Amino acid sequence: MKMPKPTGPKPQSDVVRHARLTCLVSDEEMRIIDSYLRKYGIENKSRWMRETLLAFIHRNLENDYPTLFNEHDMRR
Repeated sequence: MKMPKPTGPKPQSDVVRHARLTCLVSDEEMRIIDSYLRKYGIENKSRWMRETLLAFIHRNLENDYPTLFNEHDMRR
């Protein structure tokens, strides 16, 4: 019996990333980041940075999504 091919989005582990994103931080900022990662037991800094950045962007995009009416009109 053949198993059907999975459909839908690929699991996170199957995603191949080719684009590199680089930013510089000060020594103090690096100490803050490292302290946070230690405190919360985060071992994969790259994944944490990527998920944190994308979550921030996604949240802002949802908040900025255009609506038919402005907030004042909807609260009447």
